[in-house]
Amino acid sequence: MTAPTLPGIAQDDSPRPGSRAARLALPMSVSVLKDMCAEYGVCLGPVSLRRTDLETGQTEVIDLPCGATREDKCAPCAKRARRLRRVQIREGWHRTAEPTPAPEPATPAQRELIAVRAHFELARDEATRAAQWDQVADLDEAIREVEECIAAEGLRGRVAPAHDEPRRRVRSTKRRQDAPDLPRQRVERRTVGRIYTAPDGSEYRPSMWLSLTLDSYGRVRNDGTPVDPDTYDYRRAAWDAVNFPRLLDRFWQNLRRCVGWNVQYAGCVEPQRRLAPHAHFAIRGTIPRAVLRKVAAATYHQVWWPPVDQLAYTLDRLPVWDSNAWVDPDTREPLATWSEALDTVDEPAHVVRFGAQVHAEGVTAGTTHADRTIGYITKYITKTVSDCHKPTTDRQRDHLDRLWAELRTIPCSDRCANWLLYGIQPKKAHGKLRPGRCKGRVHQRDTLGIGGRRILISRDWSGKTLADHRADARAWVRHLLGVSVTAEEADPASTVDQDGPKPYGWEYARPDDPDVSPLQHRLLRALSRRMQWRSALLAARDRAEQDSPTVSATATGRRRAHAGGAVDRA
Repeated sequence: MTAPTLPGIAQDDSPRPGSRAARLALPMSVSVLKDMCAEYGVCLGPVSLRRTDLETGQTEVIDLPCGATREDKCAPCAKRARRLRRVQIREGWHRTAEPTPAPEPATPAQRELIAVRAHFELARDEATRAAQWDQVADLDEAIREVEECIAAEGLRGRVAPAHDEPRRRVRSTKRRQDAPDLPRQRVERRTVGRIYTAPDGSEYRPSMWLSLTLDSYGRVRNDGTPVDPDTYDYRRAAWDAVNFPRLLDRFWQNLRRCVGWNVQYAGCVEPQRRLAPHAHFAIRGTIPRAVLRKVAAATYHQVWWPPVDQLAYTLDRLPVWDSNAWVDPDTREPLATWSEALDTVDEPAHVVRFGAQVHAEGVTAGTTHADRTIGYITKYITKTVSDCHKPTTDRQRDHLDRLWAELRTIPCSDRCANWLLYGIQPKKAHGKLRPGRCKGRVHQRDTLGIGGRRILISRDWSGKTLADHRADARAWVRHLLGVSVTAEEADPASTVDQDGPKPYGWEYARPDDPDVSPLQHRLLRALSRRMQWRSALLAARDRAEQDSPTVSATATGRRRAHAGGAVDRA
């Protein structure tokens, strides 16, 4: 209730000068500093490293960006990561040439090392047949040294697995009888799409945008909540969410075998309003929509784990650790080991499939639709899964709680503590396991089963890693400013001299160390440098535009925005 105004006195809602309300209305200097840091792309939680010159003993504290990819941890770093992903998707989407060259031929030294490795393998086999175990041990040591030399010589991968490496279980790859058949072709090495010719003779190479969803678990309302929560299959929804990335891997494998060329993709996994994960992908080249739907309908992933139909124990009654094994709390009988449980598996514990909804569109390079689609793919990559669709009603909160309750009790890997709830000791079991409290990311409330691998980009998408794209941004900025890389400006990890790496020692610096300045001082220094860099870059951009007077105002604005983004990525 508002207090009545006295007669003859005009009502004024502004606070009295000098009052507490007037002081609270003033902005806080620390908040202004953080806002300006976010505006100029300065990390709000830098990691301090102490660099020590091992020759002179001089130390220097260097702040590095924290590299967070979530806005709730560090908004400037998350924004920088999102821009970098957008650049990566844009560079690889509509490529007209192969992104990676063919491997170079092996050198004579590399071929000689492979020959030595082959001779040692033959000698080891002969020693094994003759039961000369002392020679076998010597040959194993020689093989290890040769493989180290092979890696140092510049060859990728391992020539052969180690002799003491246990063989992994191999399940049948025969297709299920309830899944449609798929045509299979030899996969060519090309990754670029097909060229189309217009009636006027012009050539263009379009690409596609694809969305994949999971199956239905029950009817849902417009707000994503189930119509009947009691019949909604929360358990299958939880299992599908945990294994969704593996289903996507299987889809791309089947698609490449079906179309006969190395299809490249870049996309993101995010939750729908019903909290089930779905994925959006940019595909290089074009594929008929009928083929995409057919491959999605025929794709499945089988989880070859022990059966998990019913819980053998509850969170109130758990197995106990007895010296070196988990045992039943009543009978003290040890639980089945992981290997013993796998020996009894004759059918998969769960099968994941896509839903019927498969959306695909054609996208042409350089259009507004292409830029809008890239923004849609990277829309939620800086947010947690729970922040994508925040519950606002009791029905939505109850839906989230039910799904999370199922995620807490299902296993996430062969080492998950939740296997104890089903009477099975997980792989490499130990006494610190706590069922229902597994620290796996899929069990956390803010992930809802989408623990990792939210960004899925094929290996031959752009031919570059994120570090390569950052280096490109730095090179563009230095070229625009007309400066060269000096020893002080170079990356400390790559700073070398003629005699080899510089004698530097690196260690983490604690915030309470005497040589570490307060965070506010470090943010002020970083903000000043960032402001000077951006001013210098924009001035260089303006000088370059004066040399090209035909540039339009719209293009000038885009270039200034690109310049600011390049400073942030660098």
